[in-house]
Formats: sequence, C-alpha cells, structure tokens
Amino acid sequence: MDYEMLIDAETWDFIQKTAACYPADTAERSIAEQRAIYDAMAESFRAPRPDIVACTDREAAGVPVRIYQAGHPTRSVMFYHGGGFVVGGLESHDDVCAEICAQTGYRVVAVDYRLAPEHLHPAMFEDAWAAFEWILAQFDGGVVLAGDSAGANLCAAVAHHARGKTDRLLGQVLIYGAFGGDVDAGSYVEHADAPMLTRDEILFYQRIRCEGGILPKGDPTFAPLHDSDFSDLPPTVLVTADCDPVRDDSRIYRDRILAAGGSAHWINEKGLVHGYLRARHSVQRARDSFERISVAIEALGQEIWPYD
Repeated sequence: MDYEMLIDAETWDFIQKTAACYPADTAERSIAEQRAIYDAMAESFRAPRPDIVACTDREAAGVPVRIYQAGHPTRSVMFYHGGGFVVGGLESHDDVCAEICAQTGYRVVAVDYRLAPEHLHPAMFEDAWAAFEWILAQFDGGVVLAGDSAGANLCAAVAHHARGKTDRLLGQVLIYGAFGGDVDAGSYVEHADAPMLTRDEILFYQRIRCEGGILPKGDPTFAPLHDSDFSDLPPTVLVTADCDPVRDDSRIYRDRILAAGGSAHWINEKGLVHGYLRARHSVQRARDSFERISVAIEALGQEIWPYD
C-alpha cells in the first residue's frame, strides 16, 4: 500500500508527532506504563475547552462519568472513548467531548468504563449499559450515542441491547469503530500495516479483553456484527478513515442495517488514519470530518435524517 501517495503532508506530520510520543519499547512495557504513555500522547494534542462549556465529574450507577454542558440542553450525547479497551479515559478525550458539547449545544456524558486486562468482557459493556440507563433516569429528552474506535463498538453494543427497552435512543454516530468483522479479509488485509493501527495490534486488543484470549462467538455485546438481527436499530452514521484496517467493519454494519430496513449512512474519509480526531486542529481533512461528525450528532438529536 502506497501510503506516501494516499496520505497528505499534514496527516504525516500528525502521524510522526504521535509516533514521537511512544518509546520504541512501548509494547514491552507494563499496562500501567502504556496507559501513562497514551495519556501523555493525548495531552500533547489536547485543546482548551471552549469557554461556554462547564463540566462536572459524577458517578453513574457506580461508573465514573464527566458531564459537559453549555446552557440548558434538551438532548444528551453518551460518549464512549477509544483506546482498544485497554487505555484511555475521561482525560484522553476531554477536549473532543467539550467541543461536541459546544458545537451541538447538547449535554455530553463521557463514560470511564472499566479496562482490560484487569477487567474482562463483559465488564466494559456492563459499564456502558449502566451509564446509559443512568442518563435515561437522570435527564429528560433523547440520547445520541457517540464514540470512537473501541468506544464505537460499545455504542453499537448498547444500541443492539436497547431495542425494545426505550424509545429515547435517537441515533448513534460511530467513528472508526471495530465491530467484529473478518480479520482475514477486506481492509484488515489491505491495511494490515497502516500507520496508527495495524492488524496485529487489533488482534492483541481483541484477545486481551477475553478470558484466556478466547473470543466469544455470537455475542453482540462483544462484536455487534455477530448479531443475527439488525432490525429496529436507531439511525446510524458511521465515519471511517480510509487508511485503517477496521474500515470495512463500518461498511458491512451499514449494509446490514439497510438490509434490515433501517437508516444508516457511511462516510469514508479519504487519506485519513485511525485516531485522526486528535488531528482536527492541525489537519484540514480531520477538521472537515469532525465538522461532519458534529453535524451528524446534532441532526440525529433533532430527529433529522439528512442523508437520503
């Protein structure tokens, strides 16, 4: 794959700045050290919160959350962060959540779910679901699910589980998510050695959250694409980086929702790489994509489907 041709200079600068945050022996270090390295990397890209946004840390049924608010919102966004279910938390995606709040006017609730390997599947899903139920009880109005990478997986898992339990889930915006597609086909092979995320890293992250490294089968709370029923899901917008092994999971997920009669739209961002949300202030392609993400969240919150 000729990434020199596919990826522009701005994005290469972002890739190189990210790589510079990681010591050569990162993969051999302890999980605690890897988390510290990831947090330091996220901090190096962190933008100030918009002045209009206030935030409060709370617990949602025992799950730590951070609530972002500007004014008097009538909708809530439940945000699940990425990080392979191993790294990341409230700080790593703080600026992303604050900017979503400022751009949409909605309340954003970021969820600090438990991480592997200390906590194995289904702990992450259980926390995601507990926080979702809490927000339904705590606030009036509809809810939009949003998340990146591992967080997008949790969004979809919650959406599948929520069917028949609430009519207040208005939609989901899934950003470069991994949903359990075939790791021996499509983009997993085409972009196996992509910058920012490789196929081998995905396999590691899959195994580390499972008892004995054995992946469950037919469990949509682990891999939403393993569900047998894609009907009655909320309107879904999927946003991917073209140079990313998990890209095709979103295309397949869209196709299954459409085949079941639902509403789904896939936006594939040319020349971008996994994790590009952090490049939204330095890379024009990422800036434009983040604007599309914010517009999608706002539209779903207003029960508008602008993609037909």
